[in-house]
Amino acid sequence: MPLSEHEQRILAELEESLSQQDPTFADRVANETVYRHAGRQCKWAAFTFVLGLIELIALYSVSVILGLLGVAIMFASAVVFERNLRKMGRASWHDITRSLHEEERSGAEGGIETAVHDARDWFRSRFHRRED
Repeated sequence: MPLSEHEQRILAELEESLSQQDPTFADRVANETVYRHAGRQCKWAAFTFVLGLIELIALYSVSVILGLLGVAIMFASAVVFERNLRKMGRASWHDITRSLHEEERSGAEGGIETAVHDARDWFRSRFHRRED
């Protein structure tokens, strides 16, 4: 159901006052998505999982309890990773890889996508058998 003109005007005034009072928060709200937040949480969970694994390997021989603490850290980070991965879902994959699909390339000549395609083309041309 579309908003009336009066409601749209009130919403615009609220947005403008928020931008004036706290520009940092307004910018963060405008640019932050559920997918980015969940993706960031997944990165931290993966990092924590690796730390738990390192703790398990390093401290299990010293103390079984410290090794089990590493397992508990790994389990907790796996749960956090799985829950945030569910939040992201399939639709977020497009949001995460949007920069690869944009018409205007950013960075050094299109970033990682161009590098991968260039490497693939080089390998194909290098190892392609010529039929003479």
